[in-house]
Amino acid sequence: MKNKSSPHRATISVFAVICAGVTPPASAQDRAANFPAKTIRVITGSAPGGPLDFSARLAAQKLSEALGHPVVVEPRLGASGTIANEFVAKSAPDGYTLGAGSMATLCVTPHLYPKIGYDSLKDFSPVTIVSAVGFVLVVHPSVPARNLKELIALGKANPGKLSFGTSGAGSVTHLGVEMLKSMANVNFLHIPYKGASLALVDLMGGQTDLMYDSVLTSVPHIKSGKIRALAVGSAKRSPLLPDMPTIAESGLPGFEADTWFGIVAAAGTPREIVTKLNTTLFKTIRDKEVTQRLLSQGMEPVLNTPEQFAERIKQDLPRWGKLLKASGIKAD
Repeated sequence: MKNKSSPHRATISVFAVICAGVTPPASAQDRAANFPAKTIRVITGSAPGGPLDFSARLAAQKLSEALGHPVVVEPRLGASGTIANEFVAKSAPDGYTLGAGSMATLCVTPHLYPKIGYDSLKDFSPVTIVSAVGFVLVVHPSVPARNLKELIALGKANPGKLSFGTSGAGSVTHLGVEMLKSMANVNFLHIPYKGASLALVDLMGGQTDLMYDSVLTSVPHIKSGKIRALAVGSAKRSPLLPDMPTIAESGLPGFEADTWFGIVAAAGTPREIVTKLNTTLFKTIRDKEVTQRLLSQGMEPVLNTPEQFAERIKQDLPRWGKLLKASGIKAD
């Protein structure tokens, strides 16, 4: 005859387990309340000094101050930022390893390097976009175009004769002009450089005709008259060039080509921890002093919800992929 456990015996067994020091797993709420309990790492694939690195270090500093635990930036350079992203994607989903993701590494690079070790849509838990960098379409003063409409007309009258310098294939400086070419049905000649600064020098020297450059680096030369601004490429006007219309306002509705920088965690990171990180960044980076630090670097604070960040990746990934394919752009 089989022995059957009585309710009384089961109760005694559970009591014995508790007395032995075995407790139920902590709830997600408990984990979030106790987070962080150790150092958080922010992995970046950008060399020190760039806008992605600046945003990552600013986010790390503000998280550390608000959470009361060290938050350190750890560069993992190489392969156009894919090494850093892959490391984050394969890390433990506990919020202690974060990534400094960007429009380039999450939405452009996957199309240029199809064998990378992560899926931008599946392998990350987006936290928030920290900042965005605006770009401006500029020309050499010798170019007889004082607005976007005149530049397009000039380009159509001289197909392939106006040249534009970029920091390399697939960069925002390149993609911005490719989007303009596609939407306006105009042809410009691409001249790739090893860096935007070299391209800008040649533009000012008259070796090239136009460029899609970051607002921050172009503003001093616009003010000095070395180059002429025609329109900005972001969805709204730049605070550094408040009187300059957007490309969308200038005749190409829907045009938007800037770059953003955000914080991501590994997929599966508890929702409560993602929310805590998002809320902390939102409160600290919206501070007036922090906003001014971003603006001084040509960046604007964005700070959106995890859902909005995820939707931005979902929209930008196919959008840039379509443009790259249509333009025949390949990695350098």
